[in-house]
Amino acid sequence: MKVNVYTMEGKVAKELALPEEIFGAEWNADLVSQVLYSQASNRRAGTAHTKDRSEVRGSHKKPWAQKGSGRARHGSAQSPLWKGGGVTFGPRNDKNYKKVIPRSMKVAALFSLLSAKVKSGKVIFVDTIPTQTGKTKDADTAMKGLTTIEGFKTLCYKKPNNVYMTVKKGEEITKRAFRNLPYMTLHNMDDLNPLDIANTRYLVIANPEETIAYLSSKLGDKLATKAESAK
Repeated sequence: MKVNVYTMEGKVAKELALPEEIFGAEWNADLVSQVLYSQASNRRAGTAHTKDRSEVRGSHKKPWAQKGSGRARHGSAQSPLWKGGGVTFGPRNDKNYKKVIPRSMKVAALFSLLSAKVKSGKVIFVDTIPTQTGKTKDADTAMKGLTTIEGFKTLCYKKPNNVYMTVKKGEEITKRAFRNLPYMTLHNMDDLNPLDIANTRYLVIANPEETIAYLSSKLGDKLATKAESAK
């Protein structure tokens, strides 16, 4: 599979051959669903918390006698039946939402999502990102150059999670320029993950040769994991 690699002006710089193992993988909905669910769970802060009847402030004295008053029997003003009382089965901040999922499944889901994005025409491969000033205004102007590419007219729509861009590790000036764009999610290429790809509309991959080399190393890890599990 061959794709065009563009400059930030939207012009074709060269052609690039994509490995079928990474960008031509079959869609596996069940696998992708499991991985996305586990990653979303692992990102949960788990800070929601309610008090049960033993934690609510106030006296736990019986409000009135069990019999003789004509009123319904109650044992405590902290009962969940009372206003201001404890909460039954409410969220607790001691709950562990962490999900463990094998690395081979994460890699397979990543390749499945990348392949689906490429097939749907939502991926742009960019040769380099020339942002020497580190200013967001210049970054926005550079991104608008990519909207001249056919099928990417809505690339710069100011909607959250519209664009996911990968850059080389250590490009701090580039990160500073692009991170404040309202439609941009920016990560290093080694932080490429299924959840962010699934949550964004477009994927912009800068320095594609290096990114493919990194993804190929993940493919090697996946094959090694399969070989170990087969023993």
